[in-house]
Amino acid sequence: MEARMKNPAVVLPEAMQPILTLNKVIQKSSVDPLTLELVHLRASQINSCSSCVDAGARSAKKAGETDERLRAVAAWRESPYFTDAERAALALAESATRLSDRSDPVPDEVWDEAARHFTEEQLAAIVLMIAVTNLFNRLNATTRQIAGAWG
Repeated sequence: MEARMKNPAVVLPEAMQPILTLNKVIQKSSVDPLTLELVHLRASQINSCSSCVDAGARSAKKAGETDERLRAVAAWRESPYFTDAERAALALAESATRLSDRSDPVPDEVWDEAARHFTEEQLAAIVLMIAVTNLFNRLNATTRQIAGAWG
């Protein structure tokens, strides 16, 4: 397997810095870093971005995530390993990633459950994490970036 080209944000280096800055802002929020890692991993799984799934699993592991939970992210609904807050964040990540799957992409019940567990500032960070993840997924999947090639 070979990438079609370098990641577009590397080809246009002025594009990478604002993305990395946004990611730093998200990481500074009061959302549990492991929750953000899970959100990133689940959105990347949905988008079949092998590069982001690989990087996300490595990053989550480095942040202290367990192998047991990492293996269960794709089946989080049927798994006993996640808190109610993590489940709400994962449901939000799925809805916001699968926008075209239904006429109401993020149903009130998904949003309301997330809002029950997270403050407005935390919701902002989670929504931004979902958006940044989807951006990277689209860059990497379109150009067929190779899992593990970034480090």
